[in-house]
Amino acid sequence: MREGSAERGRLVFGQCRTCHYPEAALGHNNGPNLHRIFGKVAGKQEGFEYYSETFKQAEFVWTPELLYLWLADPLAMFPDTTMMSLGVPDAQQRADLIAYLKEASVRGAVEESTSDE
Repeated sequence: MREGSAERGRLVFGQCRTCHYPEAALGHNNGPNLHRIFGKVAGKQEGFEYYSETFKQAEFVWTPELLYLWLADPLAMFPDTTMMSLGVPDAQQRADLIAYLKEASVRGAVEESTSDE
């Protein structure tokens, strides 16, 4: 997997924001919240009720590498998904998007820990 730029990834994420948020405080949208997505079991986020059967049955954990493959062509990987995106075919843009999601999760974790003080 390529090295990504979180700043460029923020721009790529614009198309995803229609359905997903990377900030924990915003909760779910039409799609599940993506805050700290890495390490979570697919299709199991508490409070999100609109998973397709494909994701309800999922038993895998999201990793940057798996998301990279998924974003290349989501409908090829899981044809029965309700996700309406055709993905991010450009390899560099996928790497940038993943870098952004990693950074947004770390940034959100720092913001959460300082608000608890």
